[in-house]
Amino acid sequence: MPRALFVLTSHARLGDSGKPTGFYWEELATPYWALSDAGWTVELASINGGEPPADPASAEGDALNDAVRRFMADDAAMNRLRHTAKVEDVTVSGCDIVFLPGGHGTMWDLPQSAALGRMLADAWQAGAVIGAVCHGPAGLLAARLPDGQALVSGRRVAGFTNSEEDAVGLADVVPFLLADRLTAAGAEHHRGPDWQSFAIADGRLVTGQNPASSAEVARLMLEAAHRPAMP
Repeated sequence: MPRALFVLTSHARLGDSGKPTGFYWEELATPYWALSDAGWTVELASINGGEPPADPASAEGDALNDAVRRFMADDAAMNRLRHTAKVEDVTVSGCDIVFLPGGHGTMWDLPQSAALGRMLADAWQAGAVIGAVCHGPAGLLAARLPDGQALVSGRRVAGFTNSEEDAVGLADVVPFLLADRLTAAGAEHHRGPDWQSFAIADGRLVTGQNPASSAEVARLMLEAAHRPAMP
């Protein structure tokens, strides 16, 4: 059975604001079921291990979609979430997909995690598909390949846009603007209309712009995982 590893943020606060954050439910649940229903084993890890924080706003209103409700009602899925492995204790040997769900928490701890950077580089070198959505691509900034180049350098990527960050009022709260930092790392940042589904695959690297892109990212990851290996 093919294996996927999802890596979640462990960061629970929006900078100095005191407001809660964490991972975004839709960006976990929608890809989780897309892969699980396709016959994949999905394992969960987080930067610090244990139960990662969820952005409470992602479990309210329109954000609380059918995939999220299904996840919350599934005992096995919730047990995995409450007992995630610590990133530095996880091996990616035999892992076919490594995926980084978003949520604003990712902006603080994923790019700073040397263990995550090594994991992503190892998975890439082993031929795995690497995926991320919304703010999840912040974690890609931690990864450097053996030649010293950033994993995203020279590759087409999507991620939460500056205008979307402005729209949610957090452009001055996050430690950096994701689109700008991806570009500075050598990536070719691509975007669609704000809040609409937009995802892009550059070989085995699959990224999406916002929560609405979660299903398309999952589809593209599955497609990339079934193609012949490519750089």
